Amino acid sequence: MARPLWSGAISFGLVTIPTKIISATEDHSIHFRRVHLEDMGRVRTRKVCELDEKELTQGEIGKGYEVSKDEVVPVTDRELEEMPLPTAKAIEIVAFVEAESIDPVRIGDSYYLGADGQVAAKPYTLLRQALERSDKVAIAKWAWHGRERLGVLQVREGAIVLHAMHWPDEVRSPESLAPRPVELEESEIEQAVQLAESMTTDDISQFRDRYHDALEELIAAKSEGKEPEPAETGGAGEGGQVMDLMAALNASVTAAKEKRGESGEDATVHEIRPRKKSPAKKPPAKKTTAKKTASSKTAKKRSAS
Repeated sequence: MARPLWSGAISFGLVTIPTKIISATEDHSIHFRRVHLEDMGRVRTRKVCELDEKELTQGEIGKGYEVSKDEVVPVTDRELEEMPLPTAKAIEIVAFVEAESIDPVRIGDSYYLGADGQVAAKPYTLLRQALERSDKVAIAKWAWHGRERLGVLQVREGAIVLHAMHWPDEVRSPESLAPRPVELEESEIEQAVQLAESMTTDDISQFRDRYHDALEELIAAKSEGKEPEPAETGGAGEGGQVMDLMAALNASVTAAKEKRGESGEDATVHEIRPRKKSPAKKPPAKKTTAKKTASSKTAKKRSAS
């Protein structure tokens, strides 16, 4: 279990639940150091005052708010600690809402809330079951890194999860990003829906970070003194290429079906089978007849055209 990032209590009406915050995710990114290429010595960031160019210690550095270009107001750590923050050690539930009413854009990082000691077991279970039976999520206020935040509590596999939320005024309006109105053919919309259906899956755990895997292979090869093999690039087409939308949709649907083993050729044979009237005792002859029938029909269509 990861080390707790915060400890306090959930305030649920008159119920208090001692709890601790544990990060719900892990950072598996590969991090690099800045180095001197000549001798691989590490290059660190120096904290230098831009006015007197003096290198400073941590004790000489404080916080300041830039009111204007020429005026900075200093704010001390003591002043920040004395600011009124009622949720400093509490996650205060203020409302319950339907999960569908939460705008996904407002959701930030996620954390697990663990019961802090045996005394928290009963009220923790009470809140969890209340969330499950009501089929709702809880809106809560909580403090994190010296500021009050908004969060959502919901249940995941028997544990309560806290999702950090952006305040309403922190979400930018996408209104200016919408393209100008265009006309779409109904066939284009239907084909786009068919593409979505052909790409539908119930398991997203199959996807991997291919860039991360390739980066690990690169580092392993270089650490062993080997020449790394060039990585394969693919997926993206040539820049600036204009493609017919309907043709792109048709090609995408075909590719998605082939990836799932639903080739168009097999589908055509499957459609012809119910029309055959030959005895069911000779399956090979039936397949041949179906193929010949399909071929003769195709030949007639071509000659007629």
